[in-house]
Amino acid sequence: MPDRPIVVLTAPSGAGKTTIARRVLAALPQLRFSVSATTRAPRPTETDGEDYHFLTPEEFQARIDAGDLLEYEEVYPDRYYGTLRSEVEAQAEHHPVLLDIDVKGALNVKRLYGDAALVLFIAPPSLDELRRRLESRGTEDPAALRDRLNRAEQELAKADACDAVVVNDDLDVAVEETLTRIRQFLEL
Repeated sequence: MPDRPIVVLTAPSGAGKTTIARRVLAALPQLRFSVSATTRAPRPTETDGEDYHFLTPEEFQARIDAGDLLEYEEVYPDRYYGTLRSEVEAQAEHHPVLLDIDVKGALNVKRLYGDAALVLFIAPPSLDELRRRLESRGTEDPAALRDRLNRAEQELAKADACDAVVVNDDLDVAVEETLTRIRQFLEL
């Protein structure tokens, strides 16, 4: 069990959770960010150890076998994402921790930590808007875009299992609602 509370932001890809996470971290400097691990290739603007811990599939499997992951999932074939237990435990010794992870992982963190974890689901205003956001990224081919949207539908169905849902229709409003919920949870 971590010494400090865990705040988890989760959402379908393209809903804005990472953007909201960055704003939350800027507004609440007492939070520490837990960098996730993944087997996907870094995007041109991403840095290993800062955006993700980029691992080969073999390295990721070794971490699974060693029990080094708090949660993980094969999101797409051979594309794993997970949270290194060491990341969370090191941060949680002195500070509340913020995780930006997928829905299945978020629900697993909630199962493991119960009331010590706050899980906020960041929802897009609609699937059409989510499609527009993903298309505007320009990082997905049509097949990958279809996969992401299909996955998003499945993830949206799990939103009610989270502690609260924040609809990201207006980014500033969504950030303020997220901050309010986190402050209440952390009793700030």
